Amino acid sequence: MSLKLDIPIEISARHVHLSRDDFERLFGKGAELTFAKELSQPGQYLAKERVDLIGPKGVFSNVAILGPFRKESQVELSITDTRKMGISHTIRQSGDIEGTPGCILRNGDTQLELDKGVIVAKRHIHMTPKDAIRLHVEDNDTVCILTTSYERSVIYADVVVRVNKSFKLAMHVDTDEGNAFDPDENPSGVILPLYDTRQYSLEKWKEELLEGISR
Repeated sequence: MSLKLDIPIEISARHVHLSRDDFERLFGKGAELTFAKELSQPGQYLAKERVDLIGPKGVFSNVAILGPFRKESQVELSITDTRKMGISHTIRQSGDIEGTPGCILRNGDTQLELDKGVIVAKRHIHMTPKDAIRLHVEDNDTVCILTTSYERSVIYADVVVRVNKSFKLAMHVDTDEGNAFDPDENPSGVILPLYDTRQYSLEKWKEELLEGISR
């Protein structure tokens, strides 16, 4: 089987996932997320409600909230965003928020302080089990992706594979990463099989290159 299945690349701008309790603290008891637009991943959507993000050095206003509700609130930023807000950047997979910094969320005159949950999302690929079989990968593998953007193509290393039957094939990068390869209207990439996808080591590859070993 070929590994050259074209993977759509989507750029994920700063956004917030909220727990129901935190959403009600900001928008009122019994408040519900208001559907605005369906997103590419099944069951995920953009809500009409927005919040401001407040850090020690800066504020981002009118930040998107994505539904549905999560078990715990999570704020996803780029590294550039964290610097503007004065928050340390912590690169994590979605949902892994223990030990991460927090920030203040604001809706009008109501504020909510999160003691954790601000992450820079580790770049990742959503795919179905069928996609994983075709691409010879498994859940939580890490792969390299070569973009098919012209003039400024790049290789993304350490891309996490996330497999679930409810997913739709797509790679997610943040705005910093997306700007790096000047994406066109329909950016995409392919898995670059430098080594077996469950065994390759970038450190090993670097050492071999320094020693003059070519694969």
